[in-house]
Amino acid sequence: MLLARYKRKSFLHRIVTGDEKWIYFVNPKRKRWVTPGEPSTSTARLNRYERKTILCVWWDQKDVIYYELLKSGETVNTERYRQQMINFHQALWWLKYQKRQHKMILLHDNASSHTAKLVKETIEAFGWEILSHVAYSPDLVPSDYHLFASMGHALAQQRFTSYEDVRKWLDDWFGSKKQQFFWRGIHKLSNRWKKCIATDGQYFE
Repeated sequence: MLLARYKRKSFLHRIVTGDEKWIYFVNPKRKRWVTPGEPSTSTARLNRYERKTILCVWWDQKDVIYYELLKSGETVNTERYRQQMINFHQALWWLKYQKRQHKMILLHDNASSHTAKLVKETIEAFGWEILSHVAYSPDLVPSDYHLFASMGHALAQQRFTSYEDVRKWLDDWFGSKKQQFFWRGIHKLSNRWKKCIATDGQYFE
């Protein structure tokens, strides 16, 4: 359905996508793939009990529009996500998104906090369109297959001592990315929809 719509008229430039990612304060070196016979360079996996924060970020084909960092004990429940949508809407207003000829299309996953009635009503009040998305399909989510994948490599061996350190690192990292980086992430969607169809809905990297 999405691919057929895209072939009629591209709408990827209207997409704003959002998702969440754990960011650990201590990040071991990532595993490097080696050819058979070479010594392994893998290290211990991230300890899920280490100090960490949840990054909630929304971006489009040009840049990161808005993000939040949640502190220890904070989670993305319905009320928090609704407030994030309000904060995100304000960020869009400052960027003059309301002057676009066509309304924004929001691509987020089907987490219960995202699909709650209260959240849906808030999004509807803003006049946004929700892009259909198959549940449990990170291979079709730009944040997973593009933004967070690149960020994960950059985080290797990073050590943070505070949430302010994490925020500064994110500001610098986002700022280092040119518009083409974000454009590629969004515009890969059409090819990934094709792959999804070709693999009969099976997951692919």
